[in-house]
Amino acid sequence: MTALAPGVLLIADPFLKDPNFSRTVVLLCEHQEKGSFGFVLNKLFDQHLDELIPEVVITKIPIYVGGPVQMDTIHFVHQQPEVITGGLEISPGVYWGGHFDSVVANINQGKIDLDKIKFFIGYSGWSSGQLDEEMKEKSWIVTPALPTLVFAQDEQQIWQNALKNMGSNFAMMANFPIDPSLN
Repeated sequence: MTALAPGVLLIADPFLKDPNFSRTVVLLCEHQEKGSFGFVLNKLFDQHLDELIPEVVITKIPIYVGGPVQMDTIHFVHQQPEVITGGLEISPGVYWGGHFDSVVANINQGKIDLDKIKFFIGYSGWSSGQLDEEMKEKSWIVTPALPTLVFAQDEQQIWQNALKNMGSNFAMMANFPIDPSLN
C-alpha cells in the first residue's frame, strides 16, 4: 500500500457518501502530524480564471473546486518550473504553487502551456489525525500521483481512470453504481 505523503492521490472509495468528496481524486500536497492539505482534481468550478482574476486576459481557463475550505483562495499545480518560480515539487514533474503574479503575467504573454497548469478555488484540509482515521475507515484508496491524471482535461474520467491505472482489482470498482441498492 502507498503511504500518505505529498504527491500521492487519494481516490474516493466508490461508496463514500460525503458530497464534497464523492467520486473524487485528491492530490495530496502536504501531510504532517498537524494535518493534511490537497486539491480535488475532478470537480469543475462554474467560473473561469479570468472571471475571478480580472488581470488574466486569456478567457475560458478552467478552475476546479479544490475542496470546501477557504473558497475565497486560488491555488495551482503545474509542470513548468522553468517558467513558474517558487513552486514546490511534490512528485516527479508536479509542482505546487509558485509566484502568482508571474503566473498571471506569463499566461497573458502566452508563455505558459495551459495543459500543464491547473487552478483551484479552495482546498481540502484535514486536521491532525483526521485523514489517518479516514484511511482506517477505508474512505480512500492511495496511489502515486501520475502527471497524466493530475493534469487530465476530462474531469469526468479522472476518478475512473485513476482506479483503472491501479490494475484489474480496482478497475472493476470504476463501474460500481453510486448507490448499490439501486442496482
